[in-house]
Amino acid sequence: MSIIKELTKDVKDIVRNAGYEIDTVVLESSNRPDLGQFQINNAMTLARTYHKNPRDIATDIVKELEKDNRFTNLNIAGPGFINITLTNDYLIECLNTLTNNLDNIIDKKDKKKVIIDYGGANVSKALHVGHLRSANIGEALKRLAKTLGYEVLGDAHLGDYGRPLGLVIREIKEMYPDLDYFNENYIGDYNDIDLPITNEDLERIYPIASSNAKENEEYLEEARIITNKLQNKEKGYYELWKKIIEISKEDIKKTYDDINTFFEIWNGESDEAEYINEVTKIFKEKNLLVESEGAKIVEVKKEEDNAPMPPLMFENSNNTYTYATTDLATILDRKKNYNPDEIWYVTDDRQSLHFEQVFRAARLANLVDNNVILEHIPYGTMNGKDGKPFKTRDGGVMSLKELIKLVNTETDKRINNNTISEEERKKISKTVAIAAIKYADLVPYRKTDYIFEIDKFSEIEGKTGPYLLYSTIRMKSLLDRAKDLPKNKITKFKTSTEIDLALQILNLPVVLDKSLELKSLNEITDYLYKLTSLYNKFYSENKILTEEDKELQESWLTLTSIVYSINNLLLDILSIKVPEKM
Repeated sequence: MSIIKELTKDVKDIVRNAGYEIDTVVLESSNRPDLGQFQINNAMTLARTYHKNPRDIATDIVKELEKDNRFTNLNIAGPGFINITLTNDYLIECLNTLTNNLDNIIDKKDKKKVIIDYGGANVSKALHVGHLRSANIGEALKRLAKTLGYEVLGDAHLGDYGRPLGLVIREIKEMYPDLDYFNENYIGDYNDIDLPITNEDLERIYPIASSNAKENEEYLEEARIITNKLQNKEKGYYELWKKIIEISKEDIKKTYDDINTFFEIWNGESDEAEYINEVTKIFKEKNLLVESEGAKIVEVKKEEDNAPMPPLMFENSNNTYTYATTDLATILDRKKNYNPDEIWYVTDDRQSLHFEQVFRAARLANLVDNNVILEHIPYGTMNGKDGKPFKTRDGGVMSLKELIKLVNTETDKRINNNTISEEERKKISKTVAIAAIKYADLVPYRKTDYIFEIDKFSEIEGKTGPYLLYSTIRMKSLLDRAKDLPKNKITKFKTSTEIDLALQILNLPVVLDKSLELKSLNEITDYLYKLTSLYNKFYSENKILTEEDKELQESWLTLTSIVYSINNLLLDILSIKVPEKM
């Protein structure tokens, strides 16, 4: 149990000792530090229950609080706000429980298994900036949930089975019509076919094929037929599809590795094909499929709906399955093979209707138990300075590789360290660039659209990833230089900044809990910036290594060690790597 949670429980008992039964006590950080560090506002609620003046109730509670030597400067403000300050001795005692184990400040949750779907990269297409937020938010939520005690599996859920692949193969057929993949009479080993296609070719082919399909209905129809052949595993086309998957998947993994995003499950839509027949059977048996103009739909509208709710398209009129059908098959797969308590889908806000339809259909068909939570976690868009989705200078969709390269150019300018080799410099610069991108992407509340400014987010000063890295490295450097000095306990404070740091440290579990509750990382990014800025203020106020008072010096080094550990923990949750030097 965290210190704040334990303290809240004790205050609740104290309120009861004062003669007032209460279910919940909220110990809030005060916005009036001149009055106290924390505030209790329950007297007003109790006043309605006990029909008494709230100040009288507050006075009763304060009398009980005064018996506890952990509290000082107890006072009542306004109609009955109780202000509390923790004694320095108690703060020091709290900090000393964290010197070797941050778990003492983290509130672990009840065990549960969660699958997070946060990939969605399309095979044969370059990962672009639109994939960034899903990867960043999903990876960080996975790490946060693991830190708080959940068992979590991240699923890349690759787009590898729909019409885009049919379009790509249609264009390859246009370019290389004599490939044996297209020869119905071929009886050789498909592995022996030399496919003259690289991943760069695939990334170039899809836009061409997509454009051709928009302009040529016959071309589009051929792509539809090819898609149907893929779904029916027709030899030749299916073997070419497997080769494309192999080529593209390797590059997708590399790009995700670059942004510190890692998946436990690398399934694609194609892996759910074996469950589609079972899902279809379930929906038929429950009479949920309705014929509509040659297609099959599922009515998901509820009587209480105030907004339009169109039916879910289960099967197209050309007998191909839809993205929604694949998602339903995926839910069944996850139920059978992983039996999760919750499934989270991290995609942009524009897919909210789609997931509402899928979740409703899944409930109608009882694909998962009623107690299994299906949750869509939507996010806003990353925009350029014009307020529109971030693009290249010529107006095209910017790839993640290109974005990393642009930011890397900026961060490289800011690394001023003559003690490192050119090879080290390049490695450090890229690490800092990834930190700049990831931190900037996680600073705004998840559902907020934001403007990505390369210059601003690459700076070493201000609320940026590079600032946090630089500060954390400086903490490590200090601790390394003091490696022979004791740093096992805190015995005293000298300045108010140290007390502010202590209070900020104690607030960590509150921040982690709220971040998980809101499924947003801005709580953590804000906390990390505030904690680091406070530490830098403390660092500038004191000459730690030359301090003559050895007891005070050990206290400062111990405090530094705790902050350094928290920074590393939170940066790791945000999947930001810390280089050895900058």
